[in-house]
Amino acid sequence: MRSEPEVTPPEVTLHTVCGLEELAGHGTRGVSHVLSLLDPGTPEPEAFARYGAHARTTLHFHDCLGPGDGLVPPEPEHVAAILGFGRDLDGAGHLLVHCHYGLSRSTAALLMLFAQAEPKTSADALVARLHALREPAWPNARMIGFADAMLGREGRLSEAVRQLHALQLRVRPHLAELLRGLGRGTEVDAAERD
Repeated sequence: MRSEPEVTPPEVTLHTVCGLEELAGHGTRGVSHVLSLLDPGTPEPEAFARYGAHARTTLHFHDCLGPGDGLVPPEPEHVAAILGFGRDLDGAGHLLVHCHYGLSRSTAALLMLFAQAEPKTSADALVARLHALREPAWPNARMIGFADAMLGREGRLSEAVRQLHALQLRVRPHLAELLRGLGRGTEVDAAERD
């Protein structure tokens, strides 16, 4: 009696990170899985009506580093949901992760998905891959801190992100004042320790 060969589900072969305004440009690119990270109260983007069949998970929280007036910060349960999404990516061919601008929540989420899928790959290598994929990336440090603990990375993801933030400030020094004005001063202070 012949046994059938074991079928391995295809791995994610293409990763896209973008913001809301870029979503329409990806509708014909064969996106199979979408992770949407939106502010609370933001409706589902209309651009997805023009996508083919795809699996989509949407989470709602603000891009901030802690509680504030009317803010819903990323919490451990949000990060756990992102990691759960990652565990269910069997058969994904093209993963698209987006937030409002494609710079902070989405890049943090994709980095934690990389780290989860490749536990033996160094944090520095994963951050370098993310940076090459989305050059202006500024991953949300709060999200990365939670993921770092959940994935047993012992602070290495957080340190690699801090170094990326430092690089971004060297390339774009104007970001320091902008980010401080947005309540992200602790990320700037950490990055400036370099």
